[in-house]
Amino acid sequence: MSKVALITGINGQDGSYLTELLLEKGYEVWGILKRNSVAENQTARIPNSIFKKIHLEYADMTDMSSLVRVLLKVQPDEIYNLAAQSHVKISFDQPIYTTNVTGMGTLNLLEAVRLTCQKSKIYQAGSSEMFGNNIDSDGYQRETTPMTPVSPYGCAKVFSHNICTNYRNAYNMFISNGILFNHESPRRGTNFVTNKIVKEAVRIKLGLSNELKLGNLNASRDWGHAKDYVYAMWLILQQDKPDDFVCSTGTSHTVKELVEYVFKSLDLNWKEYIKIDKKYYRSEELEYLKGDCTKSKQILGWSHKYTFESMLDEMINYWIEKL
Repeated sequence: MSKVALITGINGQDGSYLTELLLEKGYEVWGILKRNSVAENQTARIPNSIFKKIHLEYADMTDMSSLVRVLLKVQPDEIYNLAAQSHVKISFDQPIYTTNVTGMGTLNLLEAVRLTCQKSKIYQAGSSEMFGNNIDSDGYQRETTPMTPVSPYGCAKVFSHNICTNYRNAYNMFISNGILFNHESPRRGTNFVTNKIVKEAVRIKLGLSNELKLGNLNASRDWGHAKDYVYAMWLILQQDKPDDFVCSTGTSHTVKELVEYVFKSLDLNWKEYIKIDKKYYRSEELEYLKGDCTKSKQILGWSHKYTFESMLDEMINYWIEKL
């Protein structure tokens, strides 16, 4: 009999890749959609080839009754909580909304599961933003690194991380936290810096634009590919015991290095097109992220297949074909 999985945030970058992975593994896949006035946008990232193979339900992380309704109907074996207001800069503009969705939304889900299907396994999507500017002495962040976030989004994710640990211990529920470092793909939203840079660089190459406005070029991130990271999510829920796992590449690059690689790949001189705009700076900056995923490698047997360069090459090729 097929396992049943429920994905919150199924229309996000990670949700769409995870859906493909679970279908390949024979799962019955259900997803929660938040209503959008443009109905097509609700499923924009879900490929047409798999759309008819999944089941979708309207619900909202801030509406616990809707979550209860879906859980009673689906009775999932595995739940992947990916739904969030996940844009860090926007979390400064909408701190209360971000906290309600990304923080309290998780608690709503945990309570709903506890009351309706307590034996379901839960994956909670954590973030490297939870660490803030804390770095261990060897230059890495790992499961034991203190968490002092520097954004409303990061604060909400820390609450989710801690409340998941609390419910795991208090109610003996199978709840695992994935602490995923930045992961990108052609399906990443174009207001996130990676896809913003790639798309606009291709537009410049094609004569459709003549400048790209960015903020802090010195911010350094550990960037991987979303396909690799959703595989880690699945592995985390296949373990016998719940736990917390960092997923990362172990290599960090600055935004400037990303810009240089993309523009060089398109035979462009980035200095001729980049403009610094203060509005893209955060109210409090997170300067450096680099993850140690030793635990994931040893316990899950996980490793990333994409490199920084192969990830960007795929994104560049996507936009060249699309534009």
